[in-house]
Amino acid sequence: MTTTRDYYEILGVARNASDAEIKSAYRKLALKHHPDRNPGNKEAEDRFKEAAEAYSVLCDAQKRQRYDAYGHAGLGGAAGFDPTIFSDFGDILGDLFGFGDAFGRRRGGPRRGADLRYNLDLGFEEAVFGTETHIQIPRAEPCATCQGSGAAPGTSPSTCASCGGRGQVTFQQGFFSVARTCGRCHGTGRMVATPCKDCGGDGHVTVERKLQIKIPGGVDTGSQLRISGEGEAGSAGGPPGDLYVVVRVEEHAFFQREGAALLCEVPVGFAQAALGTSIEVPNVGGGKTKVVIPEGTQSGTTFRVRGQGVPHLGGRGRGDLHVTVRVVVPTKLTAEQRKMIDQLGKSLPSPEEQEKDRSFLGKVKDILG
Repeated sequence: MTTTRDYYEILGVARNASDAEIKSAYRKLALKHHPDRNPGNKEAEDRFKEAAEAYSVLCDAQKRQRYDAYGHAGLGGAAGFDPTIFSDFGDILGDLFGFGDAFGRRRGGPRRGADLRYNLDLGFEEAVFGTETHIQIPRAEPCATCQGSGAAPGTSPSTCASCGGRGQVTFQQGFFSVARTCGRCHGTGRMVATPCKDCGGDGHVTVERKLQIKIPGGVDTGSQLRISGEGEAGSAGGPPGDLYVVVRVEEHAFFQREGAALLCEVPVGFAQAALGTSIEVPNVGGGKTKVVIPEGTQSGTTFRVRGQGVPHLGGRGRGDLHVTVRVVVPTKLTAEQRKMIDQLGKSLPSPEEQEKDRSFLGKVKDILG
């Protein structure tokens, strides 16, 4: 098929589009109009071929230059599908449809094992200070009886006659070949006539593996610890995958956490806030920290205690402790107490006057630095 439509128009890109933009546009059209996704749709097949033709010209620097200068006439009959871009089609179709092995990549060779995930629940203090724990991981390992071959002892797997050991069979799809996983050997490229009794011919058995892992201080919910080589075993001599331990931290009754910072709220009496005092705040893990509350402290004021938070991952010190004061106003008063507070209230400046004074002092502080 050769089209007379403008190639840039077909791909929906500007004439100054970059190579990456052109390739991206082609990917989208190939996905939308591929014959496998539109069986029996002649219009979709034509759009797919048009896109392939446009891409075969615009992805080639020399052809694109001639096309930009002279249009279709400048190609001298070289338009249409170009087999020299099979490598690009392999990448694109491999990404979109899993057909990439049709263009030369073999199956059945060494393959890396799958990665595993383990969800680990930790107490709040365990996450703050770190801990060591044991976990049990069910995972596939090479069968010791058949050494991972899947064949009974004394026998060996044979090459699959359907795919010749490639793990795939090819067929013609329009103007190019497409590969699919061999249905006989299921992509392994091998056939086992006498399966191993212990693994049923799979070559792997599931075992429970016990691991001791060290959790560093400072982890938080969502933290991932990668343990290299502790995932599923590889096949055909391939390396094992990795184990990812994903942490979930339990909440604390008193502290909240924001990264390496610890937050807490403490109640302070009305008289303490007005006259000033010092309080002791419990530390995570035990002990107490002294916090000085100056006179006139307002409810909601936060004080920072440096270095009393959560350790930074990697051992770079600790975060800070943030203590927020909540002034508790008494709700049940005796007649004598009410009289005393009423007299005190009358002797104090009104809230409006106090706010004006505070605003003025703030401005003076800003001016004087």
